[in-house]
Amino acid sequence: MANEVEDEMKSTISSNDQDGSSKDHGSHGQVPILENESSQATVENHLKHDYIDHRLNDPNMETERIDSVEAALEKGDYKAEVKLEEELEEDSPYAEVRAAVSNIDDPSMPAMTFRAWFIGLVFSIIVPGVNQLLYFRYPSTSIGPLVAQLVAHPVGVLMAAILPTKVFKTPLGSFTLNPGPFNVKEHTIIVVMANVSFGGAYSTDVAAVQRIFYHFDWGYGFIILLTLSSQIIGFSMAGFYRRWLVWPASMIWPSNLGQTALMTALHGQVDTGSGHLTRFRMFLYVFLGAFCWYFFPGYIFTLLSVGNWFCLIAPNNVVLNQMLGTQTGLGLIPLTADWNQMSMIGNPLYTPWWAQANVFGGFIFMFVFLGPILYYKNVWNSAYLPMLASGSFDRFGNSYNVSKVTTADHMFDPEGYNNYSEEYLTITYAMAFALSFASITGVLVHAALFHGKDIIRQFKTSVSEERDIHARLMLKYPEVPKLWYAILFLICFAFGIGSAAGWDTGLPVWAFILAIIIGAFFMLPVGVIYAISNVEVGLNVISEFIIGYIHPGSPTGMMMFKVFCYMATYQGLSFARDMKFGHYMKIPPRDMFIAQVTAISLSSFVIIGVQDWALSNIKNICTHEASDKFTCNSTRVFGTASEIWGLIGPAKLYSSGKQYNNLLWAFLVGALFPAIVWALSKKWPKSFVRLINAPVIFTGTGNLPPATGINYTSWIVVGFVFNYLLKRRKTGWWSRYNYVVGAALDTGTALSSVFIFFCLVFPKGKGRDFNDGTWWGNLAWQNTADSNGTPYLTPPDDGFYPAPGMFRPA
Repeated sequence: MANEVEDEMKSTISSNDQDGSSKDHGSHGQVPILENESSQATVENHLKHDYIDHRLNDPNMETERIDSVEAALEKGDYKAEVKLEEELEEDSPYAEVRAAVSNIDDPSMPAMTFRAWFIGLVFSIIVPGVNQLLYFRYPSTSIGPLVAQLVAHPVGVLMAAILPTKVFKTPLGSFTLNPGPFNVKEHTIIVVMANVSFGGAYSTDVAAVQRIFYHFDWGYGFIILLTLSSQIIGFSMAGFYRRWLVWPASMIWPSNLGQTALMTALHGQVDTGSGHLTRFRMFLYVFLGAFCWYFFPGYIFTLLSVGNWFCLIAPNNVVLNQMLGTQTGLGLIPLTADWNQMSMIGNPLYTPWWAQANVFGGFIFMFVFLGPILYYKNVWNSAYLPMLASGSFDRFGNSYNVSKVTTADHMFDPEGYNNYSEEYLTITYAMAFALSFASITGVLVHAALFHGKDIIRQFKTSVSEERDIHARLMLKYPEVPKLWYAILFLICFAFGIGSAAGWDTGLPVWAFILAIIIGAFFMLPVGVIYAISNVEVGLNVISEFIIGYIHPGSPTGMMMFKVFCYMATYQGLSFARDMKFGHYMKIPPRDMFIAQVTAISLSSFVIIGVQDWALSNIKNICTHEASDKFTCNSTRVFGTASEIWGLIGPAKLYSSGKQYNNLLWAFLVGALFPAIVWALSKKWPKSFVRLINAPVIFTGTGNLPPATGINYTSWIVVGFVFNYLLKRRKTGWWSRYNYVVGAALDTGTALSSVFIFFCLVFPKGKGRDFNDGTWWGNLAWQNTADSNGTPYLTPPDDGFYPAPGMFRPA
């Protein structure tokens, strides 16, 4: 089957004949079959380095390919060795990359054109603005990069048809508004500008929480400095780490493959061969189907989305609702027809099957097996709370009232705390914190053991020494000077100090510097795991933990530390992922640098302005009474974290003698588990043990809560069908269409949800028959213990535990 795919992929690569320019495969030529020992030794060293040495640390490497290399080396079959070497020269060693990325380039194709800049800047304004508005609404939806990618194509083609082709001469050189047909590199620049801006800005939650939770506002100066600094400072780090995270072939970045597959389909870089439906047609059919279908689960019949069908049998049976419910339950039977539910934790068609299996294994053990045992035994008084919720609670089972433990100057009030209540977490939230602790030590140990040698070797490697076809094709374009990244870092560093010291934030400058150091330290190990698995280890919890211990009592200071520490890594890795996208699409690195910095800077101002308008003009925003469901669920989670870690501090939850102290053992478990896996994989290098990835297991369930069980059970079912069954049994179909289908499902569903919101839900007086009427299909799921978050035990009127200042029984 593997040979069938190789033959098919070789036959399907075709030239992009948009402008008639010559194309370059980047090969160093066919490897000559020479009979001298030095040549054979060179080939064997290459194969050993590229395949055999990666068996343990690269779960994406095809086992069949490694076995073929081992067999050829053992037999000393030089012809077979040369054939394998030639295959490596011509294309990527990874099936996922071969299926989605073209191995040709046209260096004469322009990228930074007027069309690219115009469309890219428009997207950098519209996409983040709309997404920031929709961010406050539940269920949240957004315009993703794939939507921008799809819309940009006809716009670019139209501009190529109507713009004048006249060449203008200026003292700085000649230029034209229309250099010819709209090409794939222009399109990539546009998508990159949308990519870096569509996700919003984490820092804006600081200003939102200040206004919503603590009722004060420091104005535009503070949030502009904070946002620009935190959004861009990670970019300079990405520039430093690109030799580890962008250049190597093993850093495949699975989340990019949907975009590259769609790009090659739209621009005709890859043909599927005679007798097969073209990739573009497949995309179009699935896109239209997804767009039309989402009207049912997203608007007409929302029970199809929620999927808690079995709860309707006994809506007041608490245990049944907690096991099969999808709002505050484990959702063990995945009966949802909503792609948003199936892809909430990531597109299941992009994430490699081995990574999905690791995540689901962690979910089963921690949340299906261990979680219910602890819950029904009432460990940590958790049975008095919903099984799954992301907020903190008081001893009466109500949401924690932060105003009772806050002074007039927004600091911690010890007397109010002693008279009120400790904070209590749902069992799933507590376990999610434990997994987060384990992921921090786990990612360091795993990266050191499985990738340490490669990291050290790569420190001295330049892009010219990379043997990957895509790295060789990029040799034609000059790299970005390190000085550019250094200057950018210094500017953002100054902005960060200004935001911390210019207002009474409670964040000392030394703490700001510490946040940057921690983020930079973790970026490489986290990036390696993210690039191979599509699962990112987040630093949000550990950053809260650190600042909560070393500088407690200031919610704003905690939020800022978290933004700088977490965003230095998260935003930096987002830039690195986009650099790899440009690497795959053969965009000159300096063009990428300019496009990314421009887009993120412009979008930051847009996001700040839209948020200020929303908080000032939408009635009852961020409350349960908000119009059009602008309840700000994600912002409230951010605010809850500021209470737990900043205002009250982790010492009152995790220190010796406190109720959640035992969760700190997770740090030790996180360090030991990958060491055990590494030792076992060294003993049995060809067994399934080599595919066990501790950081992926620990961090894969990091979205739960606010995600619920159904987001994992439905995700794994889809992933099993596409990335296990179809990849093995219908390999040709999978190679042609898997990533295109994933892109179509994402794009069609996202566009449909945006259309429904702006055309049917948001306008006053429209769509009320379905949204606010009496139709059973949109109401039945709400009248359940699952939807109401009913706990297993009812809290007593005087609370299930004494207040901190009261006498505690022995």
